[in-house]
Amino acid sequence: MSASRSLPQSKEALLKSYTSRLKDDVKSMLENFEEIVKLSKGENETQLQRMTQCEQDTYEMHVRAANIVRAGESLMKLVSDIKQYLILNDFPSVNEAITQNSKLFRTKQAEADQKLTILRDDMAADLYDLEEEYYTSVYKS
Repeated sequence: MSASRSLPQSKEALLKSYTSRLKDDVKSMLENFEEIVKLSKGENETQLQRMTQCEQDTYEMHVRAANIVRAGESLMKLVSDIKQYLILNDFPSVNEAITQNSKLFRTKQAEADQKLTILRDDMAADLYDLEEEYYTSVYKS
């Protein structure tokens, strides 16, 4: 985002800004394309010599094509800005994802605690059996 856009703006102002940028860029692309089509038809013939007119038309087509490319790049930047805004400011989905992850991790924690408790009980029972065997053994020193 540019420095002017980094300042906090209200959602409505930002939406109006995005809408304005979209309309301006699409309008620019359409107008430049229409002018290129008019040039290719030769609608604005002037009194200039044929070669001079051809060179002027070629130059104007290059400029208008560059304007179309600039407007297209501006539209791609707009899409990028909207995506960035949605990613950074979509708090409900971020909160939902955090809640889901929290539930998942609590479930995994409960499963791990349950398995550890069963393992502890099994080990205690086995240790008790081993101690009893040891103390009743004739090999005890």
